[in-house]
Amino acid sequence: MPEPIYLDHAATTPVRAEVLDAMQPFFGPRFGNPSSVHRWGREARAALDEARERLGRCLGASPDEVCFTSCGTEADNMAVLGVWRARQAEGRRAVVTTPIEHKAVLAVAHEIAHEGGEERLVEMTRDGAVDDASFDELVRSDVAVCSVMWVNNEIGVVQDVPALAARAKARGVVFHTDAVQAFGKVDVDARRVPFDLASISGHKIGAPKGIGALYIRRGTPMHALMFGGAQDRGRRPGTENVAMAVGLARAAELAVAEREHECEKLGALRDRLEAALLARIPDAVIHGRGGRRAPHITSVSVPGMDSESLLMALDLRGIACSAGSACQSGSITPSHVLTAIGVAPDLASAAIRMSLGALTTDACVDRVAELFPALVEKARGLATATASAR
Repeated sequence: MPEPIYLDHAATTPVRAEVLDAMQPFFGPRFGNPSSVHRWGREARAALDEARERLGRCLGASPDEVCFTSCGTEADNMAVLGVWRARQAEGRRAVVTTPIEHKAVLAVAHEIAHEGGEERLVEMTRDGAVDDASFDELVRSDVAVCSVMWVNNEIGVVQDVPALAARAKARGVVFHTDAVQAFGKVDVDARRVPFDLASISGHKIGAPKGIGALYIRRGTPMHALMFGGAQDRGRRPGTENVAMAVGLARAAELAVAEREHECEKLGALRDRLEAALLARIPDAVIHGRGGRRAPHITSVSVPGMDSESLLMALDLRGIACSAGSACQSGSITPSHVLTAIGVAPDLASAAIRMSLGALTTDACVDRVAELFPALVEKARGLATATASAR
């Protein structure tokens, strides 16, 4: 059987060897608690501080503006809910976000509404971009925080975060971006882009699962969501995961250093794959294709197909991809992202997300371009035969 093909890098990535090497000492001899004052503790503290400084450089941030978290979801929760709670005394009771956000943001917006605030969702264009008129209408002086995902995790559309952040801040609104899929694909640099908060996740860039970070611009009002210690200036109490922090810092450095080359490589592979699929399946639809997209994600729907059966057929042939966000696994409802940009329910239910990365080669793309249309043709043939037999 041919080697399996992994096209689900937007869900998670393999841990890089360089990252494992950097982390290894902290699972053994360098095991100290960074809050301890003895030499083991001081050694751990020095490594943690260095990791914070190195990650800060990757984000265009000072070390004190970097808060390590367990994942991107925690970072999103800290940012949106923490800022909203901190700004109640100012009379800012609303939160603005988009209907195509990760559930880590949308669920927080629902919680804010449950706690007495107002949840506002901007309208989207059919290409998956924020509608400028809707954004300006909703982002007003009563808004505490606005959160816009930089690169969408299902269709890869890139939002104009620099412009949106500037417009929000002109109205005194704190701006957060979920940069989990953006980091390593676009220039997430706080020195050049006026966002106040940005979330990243280690396992999307070659670090292990269980580590993320939140950039918090100095002076941004934010209440802690957990209590019980003074770690990380009280923003996130609890003993820090030194090994994971070191791994995230190393992965981030590699992602920034390799970004230009990787984007060029992945963009060429994605375009090659999409062109081959459209040539053999003319009625296939590539979602978000009319807008600016990150190079590593493509979302394709074939009329008359359903994503579940197609995913199973691909998996049986050794090809791993998904129907959308990994956090939506088990859902039988159409993608909320595709629904929000006006995709019909039957087409949204047929969407397959293929996400490219370190394990993707020309040979992988060529094999998928051959097998995917063949599976579609077979499924359509069976559907026609079944209909004729009735």
